[in-house]
Amino acid sequence: MLFKRKDSPIWWVSFTVRGRRTRCSAGTTDKAQALELHDRWKSEAWREISLKEKPKLGWKEAALKWLEVKSAKATIHDDEAHLLFIQNFWKGKKLSEIGKEEIDSLKVKKKATGVSNATVNRMLSLVRAILRMSFKLGWIESVPPVELMPEPKKRIRWLTKEEAAKLLSYLPEHQERIARFALLTGLRQGNILGLEWSQVDLVRKVLWIHADQAKGRKAIGIPLPDAAVTLLRELSGQHPQWVFTYKGNRINQVNTLAWRKALKKAGIENFRWHDLRHCWASWHIQDGTPLYALKELGGWESMDMVMRYSHMAPEHLAPYVQKKDIVTNLSRTLKVV
Repeated sequence: MLFKRKDSPIWWVSFTVRGRRTRCSAGTTDKAQALELHDRWKSEAWREISLKEKPKLGWKEAALKWLEVKSAKATIHDDEAHLLFIQNFWKGKKLSEIGKEEIDSLKVKKKATGVSNATVNRMLSLVRAILRMSFKLGWIESVPPVELMPEPKKRIRWLTKEEAAKLLSYLPEHQERIARFALLTGLRQGNILGLEWSQVDLVRKVLWIHADQAKGRKAIGIPLPDAAVTLLRELSGQHPQWVFTYKGNRINQVNTLAWRKALKKAGIENFRWHDLRHCWASWHIQDGTPLYALKELGGWESMDMVMRYSHMAPEHLAPYVQKKDIVTNLSRTLKVV
């Protein structure tokens, strides 16, 4: 049966199967569409009750399950934003109805908002992860293919130590200290702004990032260079809890107008706050820090992330270009020519 409420043009569906009554909104003002939904839902309900078939769950249920299971994920807020966008197009859609065509259509709609291919791919990766979870739970029989968009490989943006010093000179004192600490430790922005004195041991010259604060959800112990220890001692006693503060309050944002003005004055373009971490890693490699040691210092889960910096220290290849026979033969050839 179809009906409308007095205050709404939306059709509602009502049916009873073996004594079990279902009443819900069809989400449409089109009577033909509402009738089609009525018949489909009633048929599915009959099969679930009479034939004991598993209920056909919707995308919404799968998304909610994902948020429940991944509530501790460091980037869960990004997932929520993507899911909010997806819900606008997949509202009321069953998991069994989601195939390559629906995913490709979603891809086009996301790209049409003007975002980069990388942003589209983050959304598609989330869709794929949720569908894989649904498959493992037995909610769908197979996972449809999810084709990502091409992403150009971007070069790592970093500054020379002279450029970094120039940038620091234009920052206000409270922000300069945070940026300098980032360059000294390689810590991520969130870890620095959320750093508490209880995580710091100035005697042993170490600090800890708790598992719930780390991107990889693993606790990280970080030895501090002397310059970082000196900086922290300057800040000691300014606040009972937070390390980095401004006028007695915790600093929550660094990508400010002051930061952008400092970049402009220093003549530095195409540089984000997170690139300070790239500077730290690049300098370490150039100064001879082994890749494995850098992996531990940076809290990366795999060597793949660290290998991005390997090209910055090609000195280990020098013996191979100095092989006597190759150099001698080439020299003779050049003389003959």
